[in-house]
Amino acid sequence: MPTSPRPLRQLGFLTIGLFDAADPGRGHESTLEIIELGERLGFDSAWLRHRHLQYGISSPVAVLAAASQRTRRIHLGTAVTPLGWENPLRLAEDLATVDILSGGRLNPGVSAGPPMHYDRVKQALHPGTADAEDFGYERVRRLLDLVRGEPASDFSGTEGFEVFSNVVQPQSPGLGRRMWYGGGSLGSARWAGEHGMNFLTSSVVKAENPDGPLDFAEIQLSHIRAFRAHHPDGEAARVSQGLVVIPTDSASPEQRAMYEAYAARRLPRTTAPQGPARLLFAPDLVGTSDEIAERLHAHVAFREVDEVAFALPFTFEHEDYVQILTDMATKLGPALGWRPTG
Repeated sequence: MPTSPRPLRQLGFLTIGLFDAADPGRGHESTLEIIELGERLGFDSAWLRHRHLQYGISSPVAVLAAASQRTRRIHLGTAVTPLGWENPLRLAEDLATVDILSGGRLNPGVSAGPPMHYDRVKQALHPGTADAEDFGYERVRRLLDLVRGEPASDFSGTEGFEVFSNVVQPQSPGLGRRMWYGGGSLGSARWAGEHGMNFLTSSVVKAENPDGPLDFAEIQLSHIRAFRAHHPDGEAARVSQGLVVIPTDSASPEQRAMYEAYAARRLPRTTAPQGPARLLFAPDLVGTSDEIAERLHAHVAFREVDEVAFALPFTFEHEDYVQILTDMATKLGPALGWRPTG
């Protein structure tokens, strides 16, 4: 473990992009405005969560295509796209297209596993093949191969007046190095490292060893170290941490009270593993930037990373996100050693 934290090199944020079903356009526009604000504030990256059959962004790749035309510098990512909902070939085409449109700024984050509530959606999602679909790492590997230029067809050449390629088009050569895996287990950390991906670690991990420690930071640290131990780049392999962080430096008294109440409601789930998967949640960090920086500097997993994508709370209003992001960029980031990009 480093004797002191690594200076923060990349500051990003993550949002779910909630909207009102009666007026979805306003919520999507709010997300785009938040991304534009992030660029003005100097953030290095903006990430979108992926929600299906809910009132959050269901098509982050489409939203990021729009964001790519309203920004010029900030990197744009998904954290994460659950591949059980996707056809890897079609997704590879969409990702490459948006990466080209953005000038090479796309950072797709993906995960394996069956879709949530699969028994209730499988006939709509995968009719005829629902019980044969593979939702494991093989689905991720297929996507990686296609993005990285492996053949998708055994035919290329001219047929009549049309020209065909045997690899996904367009090809965006740098995209394969900007693929991220969102994982919360030792197995996923090792797999991501072995396959040369970057690693997204969030505010949720699996407490897989019932006899092991129940310290969130220690478990997350073990994942980061396992990832790098299995990655060709070793200690230089990229890891981004995504804790929920709410600085209050410029917040009104009403905002501070709301933020503290939000964190308090979610605190009980952090005291013990939840459900059959033994999910362990990190406490939300609420306070002044100096207070949050002190807590992060004491967090053994944070000390191993130099990139973050701090998660914005789900249910706040647009003006709350403006305050939180502004404090992150002007107060918290510098307290962690980060300097904004011009």
